[in-house]
Amino acid sequence: MDVKRINLALQGGGAHGAFAWGVLDRLLDEPAIEIRGISGTSAGALNGAALAAGLSCGPGRRGREAARQNLAYIWSQVGQVSDNSVVRWLHSMFPAPRAWQRLTELFSPVAWLGSLTRVFSPYDSGPFYTNPLAAILREMPHPRLGREEGPAFFVTATNVRTGLVRVFGGAEVTVDTILASACLPELFRAVEIDDPLTGRREAYWDGGYSGNPALFPLYRGDLPRDIVIVNINPMLRDAIPKTPAAIQDRVNEISFNAALLAELRAINFVKRLHAEDRLTGRPMKNVLLHAIMDEELMNSLSASTKLIPNPGLLQRMHDAGVEAADRFLERDAGNIGERDSYDLAQLFGRR
Repeated sequence: MDVKRINLALQGGGAHGAFAWGVLDRLLDEPAIEIRGISGTSAGALNGAALAAGLSCGPGRRGREAARQNLAYIWSQVGQVSDNSVVRWLHSMFPAPRAWQRLTELFSPVAWLGSLTRVFSPYDSGPFYTNPLAAILREMPHPRLGREEGPAFFVTATNVRTGLVRVFGGAEVTVDTILASACLPELFRAVEIDDPLTGRREAYWDGGYSGNPALFPLYRGDLPRDIVIVNINPMLRDAIPKTPAAIQDRVNEISFNAALLAELRAINFVKRLHAEDRLTGRPMKNVLLHAIMDEELMNSLSASTKLIPNPGLLQRMHDAGVEAADRFLERDAGNIGERDSYDLAQLFGRR
């Protein structure tokens, strides 16, 4: 059997991250695909943690099944956040009279969460503050984070003080670094971590602000040339947003794609230099890019659904991810190790 070795770049996108869950489920079911490196941000870091920890349990079916169990567990728990648990969580962040709490249980929290986050801060809750993702990560069936076994795993976060990207890898990958990568500052307190690189205790926010996800850790010489990007945030929206909510949604999408687009533009430049034989003798890796996405589905959703992890939406996203991975395997798997299947020239040629 001809084994195709790949790296995965997993985007963040809240509840839409269940799309990548479906993609990973399908890839884990394909014995001809071997995952050697993973870079994840926000929800992509959650998916990456479940995947890397599971695969570190052993080779072959044992590790793949452990990874699938981790992924199913994480998203089943995230799905429960859409029930009364999310209301309790929001009440712990924004204490309110009991009558108001009872009233809010009758409605989706998303309807009023946006207004609350413009008035209240996660720091206003004092000792009542909790981050529900921490318990989910710690209670995975196979919580083997930061191990040398299994694929290389990189987690992207944003340094609040400097605004620069910070990539954690190897033994640095812990529950705290994953929480940092998924730390939307309107909802969560910054995650503070002692950083030997700066000699300071640094605060971190969501990695989507600086790399969604970061690709450069996957350029390492011992990793495969092929990078498969699992896209969640749509690159292209033909319709002009006109309502305040739609405008803000598109601003957020553009912002969270900006760092990735910058890296893709740099890769495209290096590819042109390779094509012109201008890098002969220089140790610059000519990576091969592929993508698994469903832009039609993502265009049909608003950014507000990223905050609604109800089981129905998560299952829909999962199933779409399985189908998208099927299409990729059928159409583009033969390109792995040979050529790009992600057309960067077309991406940057859009007008």
